Amino acid sequence: MKRLRLAIYMLLIISGMTMLFLPADQASGSGDGEIVYIVPVEKEVERGLQAFLERSIQTAEEEGASHIIFEVNTPGGFVDAAGGIATLIRNAEPDTTAFVVERALSAGAYISLNADEIVMAPGSSMGSASVIDGSGSAADDKAQSAWLANMREAAELNDRDPIYALAMADREIEIPELDITDENILTLTPSQALEVGYAEEVLSTREEVLEYIGYENAEIREMEVTLSEQIARFVTNPIVVPILLSIGSLGLVLELYSPGFGIPGIMGASALLLFFFGHLVAGFAGLETVILLGIGIVLLLIEVFSPSFGILGFLGIGAIMGSLVLSSYDTSMMLMSLLIAIVVTIVASVMFFKYVGYNGPLKRVVLLDQAGNDQGYISSESKNEHLGRTGTALTILRPSGVAEINDERLDVVSEGGYIEQGRKVKVISVSGSRIVVRELKSDEAE
Repeated sequence: MKRLRLAIYMLLIISGMTMLFLPADQASGSGDGEIVYIVPVEKEVERGLQAFLERSIQTAEEEGASHIIFEVNTPGGFVDAAGGIATLIRNAEPDTTAFVVERALSAGAYISLNADEIVMAPGSSMGSASVIDGSGSAADDKAQSAWLANMREAAELNDRDPIYALAMADREIEIPELDITDENILTLTPSQALEVGYAEEVLSTREEVLEYIGYENAEIREMEVTLSEQIARFVTNPIVVPILLSIGSLGLVLELYSPGFGIPGIMGASALLLFFFGHLVAGFAGLETVILLGIGIVLLLIEVFSPSFGILGFLGIGAIMGSLVLSSYDTSMMLMSLLIAIVVTIVASVMFFKYVGYNGPLKRVVLLDQAGNDQGYISSESKNEHLGRTGTALTILRPSGVAEINDERLDVVSEGGYIEQGRKVKVISVSGSRIVVRELKSDEAE
Protein backbone atom coordinates (compact mmCIF):
# COMPACT_ATOMS: atom_id res chain seq x y z
CA MET A 1 0.00 0.00 0.00
CA LYS A 2 2.83 2.37 0.84
CA ARG A 3 4.47 1.61 -2.50
CA LEU A 4 1.21 2.35 -4.31
CA ARG A 5 0.86 5.72 -2.56
CA LEU A 6 4.46 6.55 -3.44
CA ALA A 7 3.91 5.62 -7.09
CA ILE A 8 0.78 7.80 -7.28
CA TYR A 9 2.63 10.66 -5.62
CA MET A 10 5.52 10.48 -8.11
CA LEU A 11 3.10 10.18 -11.06
CA LEU A 12 1.25 13.34 -9.99
CA ILE A 13 4.50 15.27 -9.71
CA ILE A 14 5.69 14.16 -13.16
CA SER A 15 2.30 14.95 -14.72
CA GLY A 16 2.23 18.38 -13.13
CA MET A 17 5.74 19.15 -14.31
CA THR A 18 4.82 18.12 -17.85
CA MET A 19 1.92 20.58 -17.85
CA LEU A 20 4.21 23.31 -16.60
CA PHE A 21 6.37 23.08 -19.71
CA LEU A 22 3.59 24.50 -21.89
CA PRO A 23 4.56 28.06 -22.89
CA ALA A 24 2.13 30.95 -22.81
CA ASP A 25 1.88 34.09 -24.90
CA GLN A 26 -0.90 36.50 -25.74
CA ALA A 27 -1.65 38.19 -29.04
CA SER A 28 -3.77 41.28 -29.64
CA GLY A 29 -4.67 43.40 -32.62
CA SER A 30 -5.10 42.47 -36.24
CA GLY A 31 -2.19 44.69 -37.32
CA ASP A 32 -0.90 45.29 -40.81
CA GLY A 33 1.42 42.32 -41.07
CA GLU A 34 3.93 43.68 -38.57
CA ILE A 35 4.49 41.84 -35.30
CA VAL A 36 5.84 43.37 -32.09
CA TYR A 37 6.68 41.25 -29.08
CA ILE A 38 6.43 42.63 -25.54
CA VAL A 39 8.82 40.85 -23.19
CA PRO A 40 8.93 41.59 -19.43
CA VAL A 41 12.31 41.86 -17.70
CA GLU A 42 11.22 41.72 -14.08
CA LYS A 43 12.46 40.83 -10.61
CA GLU A 44 16.03 39.70 -10.01
CA VAL A 45 18.42 39.16 -12.89
CA GLU A 46 19.52 35.52 -12.73
CA ARG A 47 19.88 32.47 -14.93
CA GLY A 48 16.18 31.67 -14.89
CA LEU A 49 15.42 35.09 -16.39
CA GLN A 50 18.09 34.46 -19.00
CA ALA A 51 16.40 31.19 -20.02
CA PHE A 52 13.02 32.96 -20.31
CA LEU A 53 14.47 35.78 -22.43
CA GLU A 54 16.24 33.26 -24.65
CA ARG A 55 12.91 31.52 -25.30
CA SER A 56 11.16 34.84 -25.87
CA ILE A 57 13.70 36.14 -28.39
CA GLN A 58 13.79 32.80 -30.19
CA THR A 59 9.98 32.77 -30.42
CA ALA A 60 9.94 36.35 -31.74
CA GLU A 61 12.52 35.50 -34.40
CA GLU A 62 10.67 32.35 -35.47
CA GLU A 63 7.41 34.32 -35.79
CA GLY A 64 9.10 36.99 -37.89
CA ALA A 65 8.68 39.83 -35.39
CA SER A 66 9.81 43.26 -36.51
CA HIS A 67 10.49 44.64 -33.06
CA ILE A 68 10.90 43.51 -29.46
CA ILE A 69 10.09 45.79 -26.53
CA PHE A 70 11.69 44.77 -23.26
CA GLU A 71 9.68 46.22 -20.36
CA VAL A 72 12.35 46.59 -17.67
CA ASN A 73 11.63 46.69 -13.95
CA THR A 74 14.45 45.07 -12.00
CA PRO A 75 16.66 45.92 -9.02
CA GLY A 76 19.57 44.08 -10.62
CA GLY A 77 21.10 40.71 -9.96
CA PHE A 78 23.99 38.50 -10.97
CA VAL A 79 26.71 39.69 -13.32
CA ASP A 80 27.09 36.40 -15.23
CA ALA A 81 23.37 36.25 -16.01
CA ALA A 82 23.37 39.91 -17.06
CA GLY A 83 26.21 39.17 -19.46
CA GLY A 84 24.29 36.30 -21.04
CA ILE A 85 21.14 38.40 -21.40
CA ALA A 86 23.10 41.28 -22.94
CA THR A 87 24.49 38.91 -25.57
CA LEU A 88 20.99 37.67 -26.38
CA ILE A 89 19.70 41.22 -26.88
CA ARG A 90 22.67 42.26 -29.00
CA ASN A 91 22.31 39.26 -31.28
CA ALA A 92 18.52 39.48 -31.63
CA GLU A 93 17.42 39.79 -35.26
CA PRO A 94 14.51 42.24 -34.64
CA ASP A 95 15.14 45.80 -33.51
CA THR A 96 14.99 46.18 -29.73
CA THR A 97 13.77 48.84 -27.32
CA ALA A 98 14.25 48.86 -23.55
CA PHE A 99 11.21 50.47 -21.91
CA VAL A 100 12.16 51.26 -18.31
CA VAL A 101 8.78 51.23 -16.60
CA GLU A 102 10.08 51.63 -13.04
CA ARG A 103 13.65 50.56 -12.24
CA ALA A 104 16.64 49.55 -14.32
CA LEU A 105 19.26 49.32 -11.60
CA SER A 106 22.61 47.55 -11.49
CA ALA A 107 22.45 44.63 -13.96
CA GLY A 108 19.17 46.07 -15.23
CA ALA A 109 20.96 49.23 -16.39
CA TYR A 110 23.56 47.14 -18.20
CA ILE A 111 20.85 45.10 -19.94
CA SER A 112 19.00 48.27 -21.01
CA LEU A 113 22.16 49.78 -22.50
CA ASN A 114 22.44 46.81 -24.86
CA ALA A 115 19.09 47.55 -26.53
CA ASP A 116 18.96 49.65 -29.70
CA GLU A 117 16.89 52.33 -27.96
CA ILE A 118 15.97 53.23 -24.40
CA VAL A 119 12.64 54.77 -23.40
CA MET A 120 11.92 55.68 -19.78
CA ALA A 121 8.60 56.19 -18.02
CA PRO A 122 8.09 59.23 -15.77
CA GLY A 123 9.31 58.50 -12.25
CA SER A 124 11.56 55.64 -13.35
CA SER A 125 15.32 55.41 -12.76
CA MET A 126 18.39 53.81 -14.31
CA GLY A 127 21.88 53.29 -12.87
CA SER A 128 23.42 52.32 -9.52
CA ALA A 129 25.40 49.53 -11.16
CA SER A 130 28.27 48.93 -8.76
CA VAL A 131 29.49 45.34 -8.33
CA ILE A 132 29.25 43.69 -4.92
CA ASP A 133 30.15 40.21 -3.75
CA GLY A 134 28.00 37.68 -1.89
CA SER A 135 28.65 39.36 1.47
CA GLY A 136 27.47 42.75 0.25
CA SER A 137 30.97 44.27 0.09
CA ALA A 138 32.55 45.89 -2.94
CA ALA A 139 33.93 43.38 -5.43
CA ASP A 140 37.67 42.97 -5.88
CA ASP A 141 39.62 45.06 -8.39
CA LYS A 142 39.60 42.32 -11.03
CA ALA A 143 35.82 41.93 -11.03
CA GLN A 144 35.31 45.70 -10.86
CA SER A 145 37.61 46.29 -13.82
CA ALA A 146 35.81 43.68 -15.94
CA TRP A 147 32.41 45.15 -15.06
CA LEU A 148 33.53 48.69 -15.95
CA ALA A 149 34.74 47.40 -19.32
CA ASN A 150 31.32 45.81 -19.92
CA MET A 151 29.50 49.02 -19.00
CA ARG A 152 31.73 51.05 -21.33
CA GLU A 153 31.21 48.62 -24.19
CA ALA A 154 27.43 48.63 -23.72
CA ALA A 155 27.31 52.43 -23.78
CA GLU A 156 29.51 52.71 -26.87
CA LEU A 157 27.40 50.08 -28.65
CA ASN A 158 24.82 52.76 -29.51
CA ASP A 159 27.13 55.79 -29.49
CA ARG A 160 26.37 56.86 -25.93
CA ASP A 161 28.95 58.73 -23.88
CA PRO A 162 30.54 55.99 -21.73
CA ILE A 163 31.42 58.36 -18.89
CA TYR A 164 27.88 58.10 -17.53
CA ALA A 165 27.85 54.30 -17.72
CA LEU A 166 31.15 54.23 -15.84
CA ALA A 167 29.79 56.64 -13.23
CA MET A 168 26.91 54.21 -12.66
CA ALA A 169 29.47 51.60 -11.56
CA ASP A 170 32.32 53.64 -10.07
CA ARG A 171 31.73 56.21 -7.34
CA GLU A 172 35.15 57.77 -7.96
CA ILE A 173 33.96 59.21 -11.28
CA GLU A 174 32.51 62.69 -10.83
CA ILE A 175 29.83 64.22 -13.04
CA PRO A 176 29.62 67.87 -11.87
CA GLU A 177 26.77 68.87 -14.19
CA LEU A 178 24.59 66.14 -12.65
CA ASP A 179 25.75 66.85 -9.10
CA ILE A 180 27.54 63.50 -8.86
CA THR A 181 30.54 63.58 -6.50
CA ASP A 182 32.92 60.86 -5.40
CA GLU A 183 30.46 59.86 -2.66
CA ASN A 184 27.65 58.87 -5.02
CA ILE A 185 27.00 56.36 -7.77
CA LEU A 186 25.13 57.71 -10.75
CA THR A 187 21.43 56.94 -11.01
CA LEU A 188 19.66 58.78 -13.82
CA THR A 189 16.15 60.16 -13.72
CA PRO A 190 14.22 60.22 -17.01
CA SER A 191 15.00 63.89 -17.61
CA GLN A 192 18.69 63.37 -16.85
CA ALA A 193 18.85 60.33 -19.09
CA LEU A 194 17.22 62.33 -21.88
CA GLU A 195 19.68 65.17 -21.33
CA VAL A 196 22.83 63.02 -21.52
CA GLY A 197 21.58 60.81 -24.38
CA TYR A 198 20.87 57.71 -22.33
CA ALA A 199 17.17 57.76 -23.26
CA GLU A 200 15.56 58.60 -26.57
CA GLU A 201 12.16 59.54 -25.12
CA VAL A 202 10.21 59.79 -21.87
CA LEU A 203 6.85 58.09 -22.42
CA SER A 204 4.17 56.93 -20.00
CA THR A 205 2.45 53.97 -21.63
CA ARG A 206 3.12 51.02 -23.85
CA GLU A 207 0.85 52.53 -26.52
CA GLU A 208 2.96 55.67 -26.60
CA VAL A 209 6.09 53.55 -27.02
CA LEU A 210 4.50 51.65 -29.91
CA GLU A 211 3.54 54.93 -31.57
CA TYR A 212 7.06 56.29 -31.04
CA ILE A 213 8.74 53.30 -32.72
CA GLY A 214 6.15 53.37 -35.53
CA TYR A 215 4.27 50.18 -34.78
CA GLU A 216 1.01 51.46 -33.31
CA ASN A 217 -0.98 49.32 -35.77
CA ALA A 218 1.18 46.21 -35.45
CA GLU A 219 0.03 42.90 -34.02
CA ILE A 220 1.09 42.85 -30.37
CA ARG A 221 2.19 39.59 -28.82
CA GLU A 222 2.99 39.57 -25.13
CA MET A 223 5.29 36.94 -23.68
CA GLU A 224 4.48 35.65 -20.24
CA VAL A 225 6.60 33.72 -17.81
CA THR A 226 5.11 30.24 -17.49
CA LEU A 227 4.66 28.63 -14.11
CA SER A 228 7.49 26.24 -14.95
CA GLU A 229 9.77 29.19 -15.71
CA GLN A 230 8.76 30.91 -12.48
CA ILE A 231 9.74 27.76 -10.60
CA ALA A 232 12.98 27.57 -12.58
CA ARG A 233 13.83 31.18 -11.75
CA PHE A 234 13.30 30.44 -8.06
CA VAL A 235 15.17 27.14 -7.77
CA THR A 236 18.17 28.23 -9.89
CA ASN A 237 18.84 31.18 -7.62
CA PRO A 238 22.33 30.72 -6.09
CA ILE A 239 20.86 31.34 -2.63
CA VAL A 240 18.12 28.74 -3.04
CA VAL A 241 20.31 25.97 -4.53
CA PRO A 242 22.20 25.05 -1.31
CA ILE A 243 18.94 25.15 0.64
CA LEU A 244 17.29 22.69 -1.76
CA LEU A 245 20.31 20.39 -1.72
CA SER A 246 20.43 20.46 2.07
CA ILE A 247 16.73 19.60 2.34
CA GLY A 248 17.08 16.89 -0.29
CA SER A 249 20.08 15.12 1.19
CA LEU A 250 18.94 15.48 4.80
CA GLY A 251 15.42 14.29 3.98
CA LEU A 252 16.64 11.16 2.23
CA VAL A 253 19.14 10.33 4.98
CA LEU A 254 16.53 10.72 7.71
CA GLU A 255 14.09 8.61 5.71
CA LEU A 256 16.47 5.67 5.99
CA TYR A 257 16.10 5.87 9.77
CA SER A 258 12.35 6.59 9.87
CA PRO A 259 9.52 4.06 9.58
CA GLY A 260 7.67 3.87 6.24
CA PHE A 261 7.82 6.50 3.48
CA GLY A 262 7.03 9.63 5.44
CA ILE A 263 7.58 13.36 5.61
CA PRO A 264 11.43 13.32 5.45
CA GLY A 265 11.39 11.18 2.31
CA ILE A 266 8.73 13.31 0.60
CA MET A 267 10.57 16.52 1.46
CA GLY A 268 13.90 15.14 0.27
CA ALA A 269 12.55 13.73 -2.98
CA SER A 270 10.55 16.91 -3.68
CA ALA A 271 13.56 19.14 -3.10
CA LEU A 272 15.72 17.15 -5.51
CA LEU A 273 12.91 16.97 -8.09
CA LEU A 274 12.49 20.76 -7.86
CA PHE A 275 16.22 21.24 -8.29
CA PHE A 276 16.45 19.11 -11.43
CA PHE A 277 13.15 20.34 -12.85
CA GLY A 278 14.22 23.98 -12.49
CA HIS A 279 17.59 23.34 -14.08
CA LEU A 280 15.98 21.35 -16.90
CA VAL A 281 13.54 24.18 -17.67
CA ALA A 282 16.33 26.75 -17.48
CA GLY A 283 18.31 24.70 -19.99
CA PHE A 284 21.24 23.96 -17.68
CA ALA A 285 20.56 20.24 -17.30
CA GLY A 286 19.88 17.61 -19.91
CA LEU A 287 18.55 14.09 -20.00
CA GLU A 288 22.03 12.73 -19.31
CA THR A 289 22.04 14.36 -15.85
CA VAL A 290 18.73 12.69 -14.95
CA ILE A 291 20.07 9.31 -16.14
CA LEU A 292 23.24 9.79 -14.11
CA LEU A 293 21.15 10.68 -11.04
CA GLY A 294 19.06 7.52 -11.48
CA ILE A 295 22.18 5.38 -11.77
CA GLY A 296 23.55 6.90 -8.57
CA ILE A 297 20.35 6.21 -6.63
CA VAL A 298 20.21 2.60 -7.86
CA LEU A 299 23.83 2.01 -6.84
CA LEU A 300 23.17 3.40 -3.37
CA LEU A 301 20.13 1.16 -2.92
CA ILE A 302 22.15 -1.89 -3.98
CA GLU A 303 24.88 -0.94 -1.50
CA VAL A 304 22.36 -0.59 1.34
CA PHE A 305 20.66 -3.95 0.82
CA SER A 306 23.59 -5.89 -0.66
CA PRO A 307 26.84 -4.47 0.76
CA SER A 308 29.87 -4.41 -1.54
CA PHE A 309 32.44 -3.11 0.94
CA GLY A 310 31.50 0.46 0.00
CA ILE A 311 32.45 0.26 -3.69
CA LEU A 312 28.94 0.68 -5.08
CA GLY A 313 28.17 3.25 -2.41
CA PHE A 314 31.09 5.45 -3.43
CA LEU A 315 30.18 5.04 -7.11
CA GLY A 316 26.57 5.98 -6.35
CA ILE A 317 27.54 9.08 -4.41
CA GLY A 318 29.94 10.05 -7.19
CA ALA A 319 27.23 9.63 -9.83
CA ILE A 320 24.75 11.77 -7.89
CA MET A 321 27.31 14.51 -7.25
CA GLY A 322 28.34 14.36 -10.90
CA SER A 323 24.73 14.84 -12.02
CA LEU A 324 24.41 17.87 -9.74
CA VAL A 325 27.60 19.44 -11.06
CA LEU A 326 26.64 18.78 -14.70
CA SER A 327 23.24 20.37 -14.18
CA SER A 328 24.74 23.58 -12.83
CA TYR A 329 25.71 26.64 -14.85
CA ASP A 330 28.54 27.44 -12.41
CA THR A 331 30.75 24.58 -11.21
CA SER A 332 32.36 26.53 -8.36
CA MET A 333 28.97 27.67 -7.07
CA MET A 334 27.63 24.11 -7.22
CA LEU A 335 30.64 22.69 -5.37
CA MET A 336 30.17 25.29 -2.64
CA SER A 337 26.45 24.45 -2.44
CA LEU A 338 27.28 20.74 -2.15
CA LEU A 339 29.75 21.46 0.63
CA ILE A 340 27.11 23.41 2.55
CA ALA A 341 24.56 20.62 2.05
CA ILE A 342 27.02 17.96 3.24
CA VAL A 343 27.88 19.90 6.40
CA VAL A 344 24.21 20.57 7.19
CA THR A 345 23.30 16.91 6.60
CA ILE A 346 26.10 15.56 8.79
CA VAL A 347 25.35 17.91 11.70
CA ALA A 348 21.59 17.36 11.56
CA SER A 349 21.96 13.59 11.15
CA VAL A 350 24.26 13.28 14.16
CA MET A 351 21.77 15.20 16.29
CA PHE A 352 18.89 13.08 14.98
CA PHE A 353 20.65 9.78 15.67
CA LYS A 354 21.67 10.96 19.13
CA TYR A 355 18.23 12.03 20.31
CA VAL A 356 15.90 9.86 18.16
CA GLY A 357 17.88 6.80 17.11
CA TYR A 358 17.34 4.17 14.42
CA ASN A 359 13.78 3.32 13.50
CA GLY A 360 13.60 2.82 9.75
CA PRO A 361 14.64 0.59 6.83
CA LEU A 362 18.29 0.50 7.88
CA LYS A 363 17.19 -1.15 11.10
CA ARG A 364 16.84 -4.31 9.03
CA VAL A 365 20.50 -4.34 8.09
CA VAL A 366 22.00 -2.90 11.29
CA LEU A 367 22.23 -5.25 14.29
CA LEU A 368 21.15 -3.25 17.32
CA ASP A 369 20.27 -6.08 19.73
CA GLN A 370 22.55 -6.72 22.71
CA ALA A 371 22.98 -10.03 24.53
CA GLY A 372 22.97 -9.11 28.20
CA ASN A 373 22.81 -10.98 31.48
CA ASP A 374 19.23 -9.81 32.00
CA GLN A 375 18.23 -11.80 28.90
CA GLY A 376 19.92 -14.98 30.09
CA TYR A 377 23.08 -14.56 28.03
CA ILE A 378 26.16 -15.14 30.23
CA SER A 379 29.63 -15.13 28.69
CA SER A 380 31.28 -16.36 31.91
CA GLU A 381 30.38 -16.87 35.52
CA SER A 382 31.57 -14.29 38.02
CA LYS A 383 33.55 -15.48 41.06
CA ASN A 384 32.94 -12.44 43.22
CA GLU A 385 32.02 -14.65 46.21
CA HIS A 386 35.69 -15.67 46.58
CA LEU A 387 36.92 -12.10 47.07
CA GLY A 388 38.89 -11.90 50.35
CA ARG A 389 39.01 -15.67 50.90
CA THR A 390 42.21 -17.63 51.43
CA GLY A 391 43.43 -20.94 50.08
CA THR A 392 46.45 -22.99 49.04
CA ALA A 393 48.41 -22.97 45.79
CA LEU A 394 48.06 -26.44 44.32
CA THR A 395 50.60 -25.69 41.59
CA ILE A 396 53.41 -23.23 41.14
CA LEU A 397 52.03 -19.79 40.22
CA ARG A 398 54.23 -18.04 37.69
CA PRO A 399 52.04 -16.17 37.55
CA SER A 400 49.09 -18.41 36.59
CA GLY A 401 48.25 -21.75 38.08
CA VAL A 402 45.67 -23.59 40.22
CA ALA A 403 44.69 -22.91 43.80
CA GLU A 404 42.22 -24.49 46.18
CA ILE A 405 39.94 -21.90 47.69
CA ASN A 406 37.01 -22.84 49.87
CA ASP A 407 37.41 -26.49 48.82
CA GLU A 408 37.16 -25.54 45.14
CA ARG A 409 39.90 -25.83 42.50
CA LEU A 410 40.22 -22.54 40.66
CA ASP A 411 42.42 -21.13 37.96
CA VAL A 412 44.14 -18.11 39.47
CA VAL A 413 46.79 -15.52 38.66
CA SER A 414 49.33 -14.21 41.13
CA GLU A 415 49.60 -10.52 41.75
CA GLY A 416 52.78 -10.56 39.74
CA GLY A 417 55.35 -12.52 41.72
CA TYR A 418 56.35 -16.17 41.84
CA ILE A 419 54.45 -18.31 44.36
CA GLU A 420 55.60 -21.80 45.23
CA GLN A 421 53.30 -24.78 45.42
CA GLY A 422 51.68 -25.29 48.83
CA ARG A 423 51.90 -21.63 49.86
CA LYS A 424 48.91 -19.87 51.42
CA VAL A 425 47.25 -17.32 49.11
CA LYS A 426 44.48 -14.75 49.44
CA VAL A 427 42.06 -13.54 46.72
CA ILE A 428 42.59 -9.78 46.35
CA SER A 429 40.49 -9.07 43.22
CA VAL A 430 37.94 -10.73 40.95
CA SER A 431 37.09 -9.59 37.43
CA GLY A 432 34.65 -11.97 35.79
CA SER A 433 36.39 -15.34 35.77
CA ARG A 434 39.83 -13.82 36.42
CA ILE A 435 40.93 -14.35 40.04
CA VAL A 436 44.02 -12.55 41.32
CA VAL A 437 45.74 -13.86 44.45
CA ARG A 438 48.57 -12.70 46.70
CA GLU A 439 50.85 -14.89 48.83
CA LEU A 440 50.13 -14.70 52.54
CA LYS A 441 53.17 -14.05 54.69
CA SER A 442 53.70 -15.93 57.90
CA ASP A 443 52.75 -12.91 59.98
CA GLU A 444 49.49 -12.24 58.09
CA ALA A 445 46.19 -13.54 59.37
CA GLU A 446 44.14 -15.70 57.14
